[in-house]
Amino acid sequence: MNSYSETLEKTVNMTEAQEPKDLWSPVVGKETKDLFEHLNLCDIESETRILDEAIDIIKRCVSPKLACGSKTGLVTGYVQSGKTMSFTTVTALACDNGYRMVIIIGGTKTNLFKQSNDRLKKDLRWDTREDRRWKYFENPRENKRQNIQSSLDTWDDPSILEDEKEIALLTVMKQSDHLQHLNNLLRSLNLEGVPVLIIDDEADQAGLNNKVNEGLMSTIYRNIIELKQLLPHHSFLQYTATPQAPLLINIADVLSPDFAEALSPGANYTGGKEFFLNNDLHLIKTIPSKEIPTKNNEVIEPPETFLYASMLFYLGVAAGYIQDKSRGNRSMMVHPSRNTAPHGEYFHWARQINNQWKKALGKDIHEPERIKLLEAFKIAYNDLVKTVPNLPSFKELVEALPRAINQTNIQEINATGGKTPQIDWKNEYAHILVGGQAMDRGFTIEGLTITYMPRGAGVGNADTLQQRARFFGYKRSYLGYCRVFLEKDVKDAFITYVEHEENIRYQLKKYRGKPLSEWKRAFFLDNSLKPTRGNVLDLPLTAGGFSNDWYIPNYPYDSDEDTIIKNQEVVDTFWLQLSYTDEKIFGKVPVNKHFFATDISLLNTFEQLIIKFRTTHPNDSQRLTGLMLQVQSYLEENPDELCDIYLMDKGRKRLRSVKNMSRLNLFQGRADSDVWDKYPGDRQIMIKDRLTIQIHKLNVESEEKIIENIPVISIWVPRKMGNDWISQNQGGLNLTMPS
Repeated sequence: MNSYSETLEKTVNMTEAQEPKDLWSPVVGKETKDLFEHLNLCDIESETRILDEAIDIIKRCVSPKLACGSKTGLVTGYVQSGKTMSFTTVTALACDNGYRMVIIIGGTKTNLFKQSNDRLKKDLRWDTREDRRWKYFENPRENKRQNIQSSLDTWDDPSILEDEKEIALLTVMKQSDHLQHLNNLLRSLNLEGVPVLIIDDEADQAGLNNKVNEGLMSTIYRNIIELKQLLPHHSFLQYTATPQAPLLINIADVLSPDFAEALSPGANYTGGKEFFLNNDLHLIKTIPSKEIPTKNNEVIEPPETFLYASMLFYLGVAAGYIQDKSRGNRSMMVHPSRNTAPHGEYFHWARQINNQWKKALGKDIHEPERIKLLEAFKIAYNDLVKTVPNLPSFKELVEALPRAINQTNIQEINATGGKTPQIDWKNEYAHILVGGQAMDRGFTIEGLTITYMPRGAGVGNADTLQQRARFFGYKRSYLGYCRVFLEKDVKDAFITYVEHEENIRYQLKKYRGKPLSEWKRAFFLDNSLKPTRGNVLDLPLTAGGFSNDWYIPNYPYDSDEDTIIKNQEVVDTFWLQLSYTDEKIFGKVPVNKHFFATDISLLNTFEQLIIKFRTTHPNDSQRLTGLMLQVQSYLEENPDELCDIYLMDKGRKRLRSVKNMSRLNLFQGRADSDVWDKYPGDRQIMIKDRLTIQIHKLNVESEEKIIENIPVISIWVPRKMGNDWISQNQGGLNLTMPS
């Protein structure tokens, strides 16, 4: 399938920005080599990819050889795609290259913090290695001052060999009390000239300022700002699968990233493209609205789709016992709501179904109840046959079903008991997990095959929605067993999110190596979704999308003299290179008051006119940026597209009046006449299925003065180029097309 995202990837690979000249060159030393030997990936491609990307990240950090400095970087990867592996590799490289301290800010919940810490300690061989290269401190307090200072002092002791110098590794929960204790500790240390690497895991969560619109600083945000201020030499890496919030906060914010890197998943990763764009896989199932619990729709018994999802799961477990000898895990996630009350209901239903089916399968083979149940299982089996080529026979699975059902652990995962339960992946092969927020962001479910999510899209934040996608991950070997049950609107939202995600990644890759502060914030995003929570953004977003519609600037006169002069040069230079005429007929109506040029390369027009044209008013600028995003995307798949250009009134200056900085009425209306050949109005001067540009030249009269010779472009966008987007005016540069 030649998908939109695949086309973008090809373009990026050919046109990626040049490396900045001020980067330093990290070495791959013993710590990093030992890490990969321990990981034993058995895949040169994966090892090379992970290492190369980690090197690209750390060389954009402050060089450890400099006396001081700070940088903030954004590292984005897909959900469940290996971000922890990436920052562990970056941590090892930091060790090899002279960083003396690494601080990892982990999850906001104890279970996620423990999950991340356990993984980090395992990969760095904390419990098994013989040396003391790493001095590890979890949620450290002031009483660890001497221990940490002594580790830092090894770097200044000439009698200590290079490979015996110690790196302080501090992990801290993203909670205000833990961060405050960390800051108190750091305040007591001598940190002059100490290169420090800070990694903020799930950086879009909790750490950003959610009181920015009140002119205040939220507590955790204030703690993180203080942390950065305490470290004269540091690099702050924001890791996340949902980068919308860090990208859209004000570029003046200390946490706004200076650079960005987009991680690539391994070959066995399956994410949004496989689940939502590959229609041949049939992995997504729709839960009908009558089976979605709401205030107005009480569901009092297990829904049909829940029964069907459970059958698919138990058949997969039975197949795992036969083929995998119960190695690894098989799991089903039930995610009915963020509130805990519905969890108990689905947990009860899961237990009830389990007990009923155990009893039915234990009956005589001629019992009607058993026969009826197996008929239902056969329907689910036929579904799996479509996607699992080596599925055992139905007879074999029926023999293994009692064991599959009997030995499945059914567990409620939330904090109703005061603490989120831990899952024993080692003791149990099969799990049905029922929960909400505890199984959202950062939570890894081993061997997840069936996802049942009977809930709506919530408030419609795109990043929140994407963090529910625990069903993404490295599961190509058993992808055929996977099914995801969603409410229709949630399914549609995920489909539109995939294009949004790919567009962000494409733009970050294309802008790689340039200051991120200059990048124009504009992404494809369906207008039914918001990119992120509004309480962390103090700059407005414009949502839009042109389809069989005009882009018409409202405030073209709101520009300084230099901008007007530059736009005059852009317009005149572009128009003079065209061949044009003044003969044109719309329907039966001759229109010869305008010059027009037809069959003009849209690619050349985009590069030489649209991109170079400057708009300074935020309303006009944000809408033009969104329009450029649409045209740019269309050109990447249709580079030979043609357009029409009109010089209105043959370049004569039209007079327009405005009062109190009001919107300008650009278009001339239709002629006020009943004759057959009356002028149809500027709005009709276009070809419906082709992008059309009108060039206007205006004299604008206000209460104070007349501004002369203001060039203006209005653009008709046909339906075939339609797309929804959000845009934000941060003062960045306009988009550029690959050459």
